[in-house]
Amino acid sequence: MANMVVARFADGRVMKGTSLDVDPKRPRCHIRLANGTMAEVQLSELKALFFVKSAEGDPAREDKKGIAPTDPRLRGARLVEVTFSDGERIVALSTHYPPVQPYFFLAPVDPTGNNVRILVNQSHVKSVDLLDPTRMSLTQRAARA
Repeated sequence: MANMVVARFADGRVMKGTSLDVDPKRPRCHIRLANGTMAEVQLSELKALFFVKSAEGDPAREDKKGIAPTDPRLRGARLVEVTFSDGERIVALSTHYPPVQPYFFLAPVDPTGNNVRILVNQSHVKSVDLLDPTRMSLTQRAARA
């Protein structure tokens, strides 16, 4: 089954389509664009590759950034905030913290959002901060939500 993806390049370009061959251990993948053409994408050029439910998404929607300390998705995962070199921040779940590979996956905190998972290029990450949902105050949780 093809994955619907949105490729966000480090230089600001965006490419949308479907892909069958994304593997963080390989230097490239292919994206079939809406017009049917196939584009080869170098993972090193990407800021992140978003696996999505819909290519259109909803730019006005704000995903929740908080999570209940009792959420079962926290078992085996860590709550992290990734800050990219361009200033964009994503709060998500990571099964590998700290990330040591050049590319690593994140699971979005908001299961109702458009993102299913995110492949991050570590070379375009400014920081990865571990968050503790049990220590966040109600105000901080609301601000991140």
